[in-house]
Amino acid sequence: MTAKSYAKVNATLKITAKRGIYHEIYSRFVVVQNLYDTMSFVKNDTKSFNIIGKFDCALEQNTIYKAYMELKKVVDNKKLDNFFQEYALHVDKQIPTYAGLGGGSSNAATFLHMIINVLELDISEEIEMQMASNIGADVAFFMTGLDSANVSGIGEIIEPFEEDLFTVATFTPDIKISTPSVYQEYRKNFYNPIGESEVKRLKAMSTKEMLETYSLEEANDLYLPALNLHPELASHVKKNYFFSGSGSTFFRGEF
Repeated sequence: MTAKSYAKVNATLKITAKRGIYHEIYSRFVVVQNLYDTMSFVKNDTKSFNIIGKFDCALEQNTIYKAYMELKKVVDNKKLDNFFQEYALHVDKQIPTYAGLGGGSSNAATFLHMIINVLELDISEEIEMQMASNIGADVAFFMTGLDSANVSGIGEIIEPFEEDLFTVATFTPDIKISTPSVYQEYRKNFYNPIGESEVKRLKAMSTKEMLETYSLEEANDLYLPALNLHPELASHVKKNYFFSGSGSTFFRGEF
């Protein structure tokens, strides 16, 4: 079985509140149809769960491994163990890491869909979404299979947004940005959450309207904190391009 694991961009990302050490957000997530990792199950000689691919983290830190461990909590472990004695997961990585594109979250969600289908596991949608939330903030969005959505809370509230598909052009500077560090910088020096009326207005806007209305700095509350931590980002700014997540990817919509 082979599947595509798509990237996403945040057309907007606005902070709405604090929740303990986390930040509540409003964001418009849009899938990037022309940027994806390819994932497949291949014959395996290691006799245990294995991921084949170019990753810059230990196996235990990989979101796919975290998804596997969550799955083991809710299904027959023997069925999983038998499968992964014969097969490994191969990932052809094309989505840049530390880039605000959700590649790791997308991989985790795609893996869950693949293994649930292959093993015909009987798991409710509610349990799937709970697993997704336990793995990471953006995994739930990718589990839905939506192309565009309003995402809020700490990523667990997902509302489909119907709009015409469009091409997203991206470029990612070779700058590794730590998401926790950017959020910490935001909380320390830039904290200015928007209110419910602004969230309601944003939710009703098309992505095209958003990108025509807001500037780079206005669309994403994390851009200026990221710039503060990585001043070299400024040299990569292009006209009509925006900043995705905590970066370092810039993007524009081609409508």
